[in-house]
Amino acid sequence: MKKNCSSYSFVKKEISMKSFSIIFIVLICVGLTINLYGQIGAQTNKSGTTAAQFLKIGVGPRAIGMGGAFTAVADDINSLYWNPAGLSRMYSREAYFNHVDWIADVGLDYAGFGIDISGVGTLGAFVSVLSMEDMLVRTLERPEGTGEYFSAGALMIGISYARNLTEEFSIGFNVKYINEYIWNESASAIAFDIGTLYTIPFLNKFSLGASISNFGPKMQLEGRDILVITHTGSGDANIINTLLQLEKFELPLLFRFGFAVDVFQTADYRLTAAVDAIHPNDNNEYVNAGFEYTWNDIFFIRGGYKSLFENEGEQGLTLGFGLNYRIIGSVKVKVDYAYQDFGRLKSVQYFSIGVRF
Repeated sequence: MKKNCSSYSFVKKEISMKSFSIIFIVLICVGLTINLYGQIGAQTNKSGTTAAQFLKIGVGPRAIGMGGAFTAVADDINSLYWNPAGLSRMYSREAYFNHVDWIADVGLDYAGFGIDISGVGTLGAFVSVLSMEDMLVRTLERPEGTGEYFSAGALMIGISYARNLTEEFSIGFNVKYINEYIWNESASAIAFDIGTLYTIPFLNKFSLGASISNFGPKMQLEGRDILVITHTGSGDANIINTLLQLEKFELPLLFRFGFAVDVFQTADYRLTAAVDAIHPNDNNEYVNAGFEYTWNDIFFIRGGYKSLFENEGEQGLTLGFGLNYRIIGSVKVKVDYAYQDFGRLKSVQYFSIGVRF
């Protein structure tokens, strides 16, 4: 009987490792395909040619403080954005709110929730809202404004599922609804994220991560303001209604691959270093790098550099800190802050608060 159980465990482990190998190889192949496509179009600068640009605004001061090198570090609620596979490493329930004062008086608010269900996996939900103040409607005839105001913004709502297939390997998925609007026009799409995370057992907490974000159809603005009324002659009968057909734009597809390692670890201190390589479909490849220094899992200091080797990029140095304070029992309050240098666009600051219970 014991021999049969051992054989079953061995076979189960072999199947799990084969599953990991297949999924990991598929992700690498997809990444290489995306890279090949990028190489073919490398002579053309596609910056600014994708829709839903707010999807590229990083979420979570912890990840931003590390320069955005979080694909292989992912082990908390921030994984919802960077690598959904990391949600399976949370082993608890966590609620989270993130606010970003973005460039040009644009604000981004992001909220997420995750819960670990024994025997099922980890489930998550998230919402992201991009907002700005109302603006005057201006025309060629009335450049100072018509007296009307219009609004613009974006919304993303999604759900997540992640699971540990083995003790070392995890996989996760996001399904999300995306909407952008300006005045009376809007565009929407359904997109998917997939991520994997693998911890090499014979090394000192060495992890590999890969994710594909924003895989979905093109977006096209539609609405009443693209209806043009043309008068072709005298009288009300000579009116032609023309509906303009606007261009369709791809979503900002991102392929991330990264590794993370605990450089040293004691009972009280830990230093984690991480590097990510990112391939977007609307720009050249770049690298994110960063570190996180932890004291007693209570106080955190972070630093990094974002978008290394990006052509004409403005992003750069990032810094941050965090505090995890235990209130009672297993209930913790998490407060994080990050600063990011944006060159000529000055800087951006990130704030978040979360509860783990």
